[in-house]
Amino acid sequence: MISPFLVLAIGTCLTNSLVPEKEKDPKYWRDQAQQTLKNALRLQKLNTNVAKNVIMFLGDGMGVSTVTAARILKGQLHHNPGEETRLEMDKFPYVALSKTYNTNAQVPDSAGTATAYLCGVKANEGTVGVSAATQRTQCNTTQGNEVTSILRWAKDSGKSVGIVTTTRVNHATPSAAYAHSADRDWYSDNEMPPEALSQGCKDIAYQLMHNIRDIEVIMGGGRKYMFPKNRTDVEYEMDEKARGTRLDGLNLVDIWKSFKPRHKHSHYVWNRTELLTLDPYSVDYLLGLFEPGDMQYELNRNSTTDPSLSEMVEIAIKILSKNAKGFFLLVEGGRIDHGHHEGKAKQALHEAVEMDQAIGRAGAMTSVEDTLTIVTADHSHVFTFGGYTPRGNSIFGLAPMVSDTDKKPFTSILYGNGPGYKVVGGERENVSMVDYAHNNYQAQSAVPLRHETHGGEDVAVFAKGPMAHLLHGVHEQNYIPHVMAYAACIGANLDHCASASSAGGPSPGPLFLLLALPSLGILF
Repeated sequence: MISPFLVLAIGTCLTNSLVPEKEKDPKYWRDQAQQTLKNALRLQKLNTNVAKNVIMFLGDGMGVSTVTAARILKGQLHHNPGEETRLEMDKFPYVALSKTYNTNAQVPDSAGTATAYLCGVKANEGTVGVSAATQRTQCNTTQGNEVTSILRWAKDSGKSVGIVTTTRVNHATPSAAYAHSADRDWYSDNEMPPEALSQGCKDIAYQLMHNIRDIEVIMGGGRKYMFPKNRTDVEYEMDEKARGTRLDGLNLVDIWKSFKPRHKHSHYVWNRTELLTLDPYSVDYLLGLFEPGDMQYELNRNSTTDPSLSEMVEIAIKILSKNAKGFFLLVEGGRIDHGHHEGKAKQALHEAVEMDQAIGRAGAMTSVEDTLTIVTADHSHVFTFGGYTPRGNSIFGLAPMVSDTDKKPFTSILYGNGPGYKVVGGERENVSMVDYAHNNYQAQSAVPLRHETHGGEDVAVFAKGPMAHLLHGVHEQNYIPHVMAYAACIGANLDHCASASSAGGPSPGPLFLLLALPSLGILF
């Protein structure tokens, strides 16, 4: 048998012909580095404006390996090798690392992390909008331990606010923006134990409609949690799993409508066609629920019934930007996480590429002069790619060698654990015998689990706009909303802000600029 290392060497020689001609010239790399240096030097002039608008993009489960693989996929979708491609988030001038652990978990979940990066307080796994004094599933530990979010701070300051997600609107990430729950899984009262109901705790869908009644934009999935038990879904009439779940008989969509002032233009939509026929500039409040549960993966999306994340973001910004005081918008690419849990890397990475497109769309509609944009993840996954693949190798392709142990090929993408573990005839499955490029192919894993797990390493934080330089180095995850609030002059930390400016928002006082000087190396 040919040595796998010889195969690798041959493959490397063959791929030399794939090197772009310009990259063979040292001048190309030197010029590129010098231009990057010039761009870096320009950052010495800090943007200390007040952030009129704040946009937070949260890639659920988007660890660094996912970012890199999505970058390659984006390039390959445009018929390039991929490695040299730049994601929209790659263009952000400031990057930090976020420590993602929960107060009681080394490897975190999406609820405790959401509480950290939205409410500024680290919390226990499985809880949303409450401090670590609240124990998961224990309703009676909730009262008095509620913590508020950056969305609430923005709303209280007069800004418009919005939530856009590809998951259920009452899923872990968005729920921390408005709810206080001892359990992230209390989507409706149907999922709550009798004990919690008797103690007065409310489900997350109920809290969405009642806690902050004037959220201007809510878009995502989660329709079934808004309607009475067994209510037939408008789209999936024959699907029992799509039917309403509420035991209290409430129609939360009707309640949402009833809370809106008569002179305001409020719209509830459930499909893409209805959404795109709206004039967003004449819409005051929008509730869009496009699926009974989570929205479909981007690769599976029905373009008639379900809008893309980019489309939802564009409409949200058009609605929110009418407010002279600005807005806060939370955008979640939530199904990156789900793709990884299922071991379906292709689904996960296409979700990440779509979120990056939404980031570009938002950037084109706003200005770095008055809009702070942050892109980050709640946690990582045990997802990796390797195998000494040559330049331009399909991100979903095989490594250019076989295992020197079992003599079988393997894909570059692998998982540390998950449903892709498979033994055939007492040995690892031969992946050359299956369609490893299929949308739903489950990449091989080292440990068999029905659902792949999160990873515990730090995640990246990308930032641009006013006070973005405050995100640097390695931070605790709960630091993030404090930066957003400081930049926007909202929340409790207002000592650096002067009174409202003529433009309708606060302007920085002398202390605001003084506190920025340490970032320039000027210390007192």
